[in-house]
Amino acid sequence: MQYRKFGSTDLLVSEIGFGAWAIGGGAMVGNTSIGWGDADDAVSTRAIHAARDAGINFFDTADIYGLGHSEEIIGETIGNDRHVIVATKVGNVATNDQFTVDYSKEHIYKACEDSLRRLKRERIDYYQLHSARVEHLQNGECIEAMEKLQNQGKVKYWGLSLNTFDPSPEADLLMQRNLGDARPDNLVGRGFQLVLNVLNQKALPVLKKANKKGYGIIARMPLQFGLLTGKFTTDSTFRVNDHRHNRLTKEVISTSNEALKPVWELCKKYDITKTQLALSYVLSYSAVSTVIPGIRTAEHVAQNTTGLTRLDDEDLQMIEDLGRTDFVSLMELIRKQG
Repeated sequence: MQYRKFGSTDLLVSEIGFGAWAIGGGAMVGNTSIGWGDADDAVSTRAIHAARDAGINFFDTADIYGLGHSEEIIGETIGNDRHVIVATKVGNVATNDQFTVDYSKEHIYKACEDSLRRLKRERIDYYQLHSARVEHLQNGECIEAMEKLQNQGKVKYWGLSLNTFDPSPEADLLMQRNLGDARPDNLVGRGFQLVLNVLNQKALPVLKKANKKGYGIIARMPLQFGLLTGKFTTDSTFRVNDHRHNRLTKEVISTSNEALKPVWELCKKYDITKTQLALSYVLSYSAVSTVIPGIRTAEHVAQNTTGLTRLDDEDLQMIEDLGRTDFVSLMELIRKQG
């Protein structure tokens, strides 16, 4: 396992992190799935131990994942492991069978205490506002709350998990205001979590600007809900308690498989799998601190931590060119599915 500095902070994170959404299980809010289908806690625990054995030291979760269950599994398994860096998120809530958001100070303070209890930790290494938008940041309550938690020692660093399809407005706001300035002298070290993968390259401008300012970068969804593993066909189906049930339609899968054919040719060049190529693409950007594929099993750990390589500049350019051309209509189709 290789490690990278998280922006200008003192955190040294594994290149591959553990995306812990799926281990939360198939949670539902009313009729809406917010999980990845049923999860076996024993299997999840083995996956976490396998990740530690493979050198993964960065675990990313959220209080909404499994309605807290993802945090509980992490806490029960590695809560007392001081060598582990735990990131979690706040702001997405389930109220009266409705999925909504709450970035009020009161909610953030209480949610932080609840997360610390579930994670069995005295301090959250990296606390993220979960997809807060411009209006929430301009209101200022959520920023005030995060700063207070940091001053109290309950949070070491904080940052923002950006919107999947339009990450720039919130990132630009924080960078323009110099909020999140990762200067070591004031012990403030923040970052952004953003979506970056072969298909969704909308965050590349943010990545480049944030890197210059010393922000740490967490790249999520490197496999685009599994589309970039190459394992799905139009016969693939998902259970109702798996959020992909509505997102990965037959049209999305067939269109993606066709559009990705030029990219998959690179697998032969590098002698790697489609999963390894997809992860290698993201890691080829030095501005990325860590990539967090979703991990459910020990087998996923092995698949996501081996065979990684840096892509040649010409191959990165080819993929970026596709991102500006052939993938545009595909991404619009994916966006419509939510």
